[in-house]
Amino acid sequence: MTETIAETLDKAMQASPFIRFAGLRIVAHDSKAGTLEMEMPARPEFLRGDDGDGMVHGGPVAALIDTAGDFAVAAVVGGVVPTINFRTDFLRPARGTLRAVAVVRRIGRAICIVDIDVFGAGGTLCAVGRGTYSGQPK
Repeated sequence: MTETIAETLDKAMQASPFIRFAGLRIVAHDSKAGTLEMEMPARPEFLRGDDGDGMVHGGPVAALIDTAGDFAVAAVVGGVVPTINFRTDFLRPARGTLRAVAVVRRIGRAICIVDIDVFGAGGTLCAVGRGTYSGQPK
């Protein structure tokens, strides 16, 4: 029996200790459209400090961008792929559960490009990223 793309993505999510620790979860994906949405809770370990402002440190935000981009490509090519490069631009402080919306811009044999927007509490756009990934599942 052939595994569905949802099963492939879930298996890859469960195989990653980091993804499990971070509490990342895919909330929607459309392989034909090349889109994927992923959420990450604002765990206490991810906050910038314990002063009560609830600001998420940039490292977990960047990790969400990379992971959402990777899984958007995986949903199209049928398996997780290595990251070649990614960038993150922080627009404003991220607070609360974060939602990444990834849109695949190009799928090639060697290179795939994905744009990722990250929204914080209240749907506020707090970061944008672009990832470059291998076109071949590992």
